[in-house]
Amino acid sequence: MNISIEKFSKKINEIINKISNKEKGKIKEVAKILSKKYLDGSHLYIFGTGHNHCIAEESLHRAGAFAGVTPILDKNIDFSKGITRASANERDKSLAKKIFAKFKPLKCDSIIIFSNSGVNQLPIEISKIAKQKGLFVIVVLSIKYANSLSKKTFKNLSHFCDIYINNYSPIGDTIFEEKNIGISSSSTIAGIFILNSLWAEMYKFLKNETPLPFYKSSNLPRSNLHNKKIENKFKNKNIFLK
Repeated sequence: MNISIEKFSKKINEIINKISNKEKGKIKEVAKILSKKYLDGSHLYIFGTGHNHCIAEESLHRAGAFAGVTPILDKNIDFSKGITRASANERDKSLAKKIFAKFKPLKCDSIIIFSNSGVNQLPIEISKIAKQKGLFVIVVLSIKYANSLSKKTFKNLSHFCDIYINNYSPIGDTIFEEKNIGISSSSTIAGIFILNSLWAEMYKFLKNETPLPFYKSSNLPRSNLHNKKIENKFKNKNIFLK
């Protein structure tokens, strides 16, 4: 196969178009629910391990991002302590209670869990704990990949949530196959597209709020005036607004 930017662009656009067309209803439904819950005083959390940790970080104080959200970030599940530990920890469900408790979500809150394969034990355990505590749980995963790894005796993450959104990434998360190696991944691009699609849909329900709960780029003139109001509003719920 002759791999190229043109072929990668075509494949990625096919995935984004599938999400836009086939998951549009779910994205709109989730946006409506999250907006209503926000207006009722609840908070949103985002969780992901490994490279999905990057998607959680994408929600933190990001230009254009919904502000009533806290990413569940933890050094045990990013790559700051090395890939060996991070890979082992995302398969270790015993870490879930401690990580979850650090952020103190309430039963009226919501959480979005990103896990492309849907089979790692830590995201599954986080989802179970969140459900037990009464949170509204949304999962973003590749249902094709998850189903290919699941067994009759083992349920993937899609079984432990209120609703899941399919990111349509291929099995193995790579677009091309060359010499028995996958080349160029898709799930991070798809996940961030889904996240920002939710923000776009949520704006429709929150556009009359004052202050508008979306961040401005810190490099824009006088953006700090708007952002500071939002930071003050959420600093008691978001431990990273320091």
